[in-house]
Amino acid sequence: MLKRSVFFGFAIIGVAFTSMAFAGPTEAAAQDPSGSLSADGMFTVALTGDAIITRRLSPYKEPEYLNMIELVRSADASFVNLEVLFHDYEPYPAASSGGTWMRADPNLANELVWAGFDMVSMANNHTGDYSADGHRITRRHSEAAGLLTAGTGENLAEAREARFLETHDGRVALISVSSAFPPHSVAGPARGGVRGRPGLNPLRVITTRYVERGQLEELRQSVQGMDLEALGQRGDLGAPGEPLNLFGTVLHPADESGVDSDPDPEDMAEIAAVVNNASRLAEYVVVTIHAHNQGPYLKKFAHAMIDAGADVFVGHGPHYLTGIDIYQGKPILYSLGDFIFQNETLLRLPYDNYAGLGLESDPYAWVADFNQVRYQNETTGFPARPEIWESVVAMPTFRGEELVSLELHPISLGFGQPATVRGRPMFADRELGRKIIQDLIDASEPHGTVVEWDDARGIGFVSLPAVATDGGRSGPGG
Repeated sequence: MLKRSVFFGFAIIGVAFTSMAFAGPTEAAAQDPSGSLSADGMFTVALTGDAIITRRLSPYKEPEYLNMIELVRSADASFVNLEVLFHDYEPYPAASSGGTWMRADPNLANELVWAGFDMVSMANNHTGDYSADGHRITRRHSEAAGLLTAGTGENLAEAREARFLETHDGRVALISVSSAFPPHSVAGPARGGVRGRPGLNPLRVITTRYVERGQLEELRQSVQGMDLEALGQRGDLGAPGEPLNLFGTVLHPADESGVDSDPDPEDMAEIAAVVNNASRLAEYVVVTIHAHNQGPYLKKFAHAMIDAGADVFVGHGPHYLTGIDIYQGKPILYSLGDFIFQNETLLRLPYDNYAGLGLESDPYAWVADFNQVRYQNETTGFPARPEIWESVVAMPTFRGEELVSLELHPISLGFGQPATVRGRPMFADRELGRKIIQDLIDASEPHGTVVEWDDARGIGFVSLPAVATDGGRSGPGG
């Protein structure tokens, strides 16, 4: 797989066209009856999580790093979630952000291409950090560098649509969705001659809260005599046995307390229609979601996307690894955590970020001071949590429509290293790699998925059910 070798790639294409030119139609069809140019019929996708990239990738030479880069480059298509905006501060910061106002040098789009990436999702909680122009300019720089982008647009229809990657071995559709967003980031539809709102492709979530019946009635009785309207309550206390609307939260009676969540049905139907359309226009469909909340809605949505025609479902957002599901023979990776996490080396931050930590009146406070206060000298938050800095590069391989293997290559982003070093990925050592895969084994068990550790190779893999092929039975990897 030499997709980054331009000269060699043109040579191969030239040979292929020359051969086809001297072969008659029948002979050419016999050489390639499926229409694919792949010699072995295999198609591999490299899947990674969040990329908050603020520094160049190409200067570094560690073997563990370069070998990981070669793995990403070796795939037929490679994906990462772009959780930063590329611009030169032309747009103004929005009144609210997805946490930190994320921005990086536009030239870093070329660094992602250098690392082997073809596709990036842009729908996430940082899409609107620098207003609509922020994601417009980011898309322009990304596409100029050669990256396929999805998940944002000038209106809702454009943000929802699939984008298509042409590869030697098949056409890939990418649909990017986010369930984590500030309201101003959401794209809106055009109506009645009024332009739609630029933004991201949203999946809204409906949360239902249940309270054990006896406890709910005790709560209802305890607030009966209160002047709730004076406290801002305009809901309905209801009658015994009915839901209780208290301070804008609806509590439903149930046998036991708990929380359920569902994808908004209209959002899910619209996105499913896009996926179904894409499945008839591409060999492979990748649906990706940025989801901070890993609640029940996420599995319901992922399964619905597979039913609609997706071949791969990949999530990110909580900044740590979660479980793997195999549904209808297709891989669902609910969160791949972080791939690049350089959120501490932003060049500038707006006034609002400093004000949020009480630093707005200090003329000498800059980004390092912001980090020091935010993370309390690295004793809390992201720097203090090992799981933030551990992940995998997931490599599903298909033979036609059939998933024949799913490899999991452990990576480390340098937990415990200085802020000037950590955040760049490389293959984990054997001990940490085994630990990362064990975490995935535990997280995947509730989904009924068997993940195993291959000690000889230092990687994990998903044990796939044996499937029938023309040659009989085959297990994982065919």
